[in-house]
Amino acid sequence: MSQHAEPSPGRPSHGGDANWAQRPGDRADGWVTGGVVFAGVLLLLNGALAVLQGIAAIAEDDVYARIGTYVYEMNLTGWGILHVVLGALVFITGYGLLKDMAWARMAGIVLASLSLIAQFLFLPYSPVWSVIMMAIDVFVIWALARRQESSSRV
Repeated sequence: MSQHAEPSPGRPSHGGDANWAQRPGDRADGWVTGGVVFAGVLLLLNGALAVLQGIAAIAEDDVYARIGTYVYEMNLTGWGILHVVLGALVFITGYGLLKDMAWARMAGIVLASLSLIAQFLFLPYSPVWSVIMMAIDVFVIWALARRQESSSRV
């Protein structure tokens, strides 16, 4: 008989601390943490694209064509300025999320909510893109809000 026993299935073979087993919430928390990183990347891209979208709206009023009438009417230059400012803030927040800064989670939730509202109001100018961006904003809000809940657990 050998002094060295075979490791049982599922146990780490390298020693380590006694708390090697995963807690029940660890698997989901790892997925949500990955979701937060993905949300940070999405915020970076969302911010950069919003700035470009705003510049296109400011530069020429004929880039976007209005589809039908809409209750919430605003000048395209106004929309452009809104998208540039909001996009720059979203970009900075996405960078903060990737650097794991504490302020970035709450700011990300607030800015993704504002972006969702702005995209909803921008529907008559770019309907397909606005719906896609609203879905991305909902995912970002979910990932950041879920991360807040899991980090407060003991």
